[in-house]
Parts: sequence; C-alpha cells; structure tokens
Amino acid sequence: MANILYKEESYSIVGALFEVYNNLGSGFAEIVYKDALELEFNNRRIPFAREKEYSVTYKNQVLPHKFYADFVVHNKIILEIKSIENLHDKFFSQCINYLKVSNLRLAILANFHKDLLDHRRIVL
Repeated sequence: MANILYKEESYSIVGALFEVYNNLGSGFAEIVYKDALELEFNNRRIPFAREKEYSVTYKNQVLPHKFYADFVVHNKIILEIKSIENLHDKFFSQCINYLKVSNLRLAILANFHKDLLDHRRIVL
C-alpha cells in the first residue's frame, strides 16, 4: 500500500469540505464557500491561514506581483477553492505554482461543482 502524504491532515480538510457542501449545496460563489470553510476550520480547531501571500523571486529579486493561496491548512497543505463547471489544467498549474513558491509538497484543489464536490490532491 502506498504512503499517502499527510493522510490525517488531508482527511480533516476533506471532512470540512464535505460538511460545507452538505450544508450549502451548490450554486454559491467561491467567497461563500471560503467563508463557510473558515468557520468550519475554526469549529474543528483545524489550524489555517486564509489568503496566504507568497512572493516570487527571479534572479534574486522579488517580483512585484504576489500569489495568494486561498488557504494553507495545518501549515503544510495548500487548499484552493473553485466553484466552476469543470476543473481545467490552468487550476492544476496554479496549485503547482503555489507549491513551488511556498516550498510545500501538497495541494488540494476543491471544486464546489453544481452536481458534486470534487477534490484532487496535487503532490510536488
């Protein structure tokens, strides 16, 4: 059996995602799901930072534009929230970029789709 990176922490995040989805359902904007997740993380005492800022360095110079990860949970997992029809490659690339600039190894990309909650693990 393969080792799953941050198994328990991932399980806690996915549980919170499903709790939000089961209570709100589909059709809301991303910001509503983010607000609900913030409450759910607090209720479950799951440590997180919201809208975590990351800088990009190029040739030893910090570039003016920043990345903002939706959440960093347990100080080790990037959680990116979407509320769209389909997850496109650009969203996976976005998560990979967040992992690169943060030096973290795992991202969870969650989509509160109209018919279901979809979540994917992205390991760097």
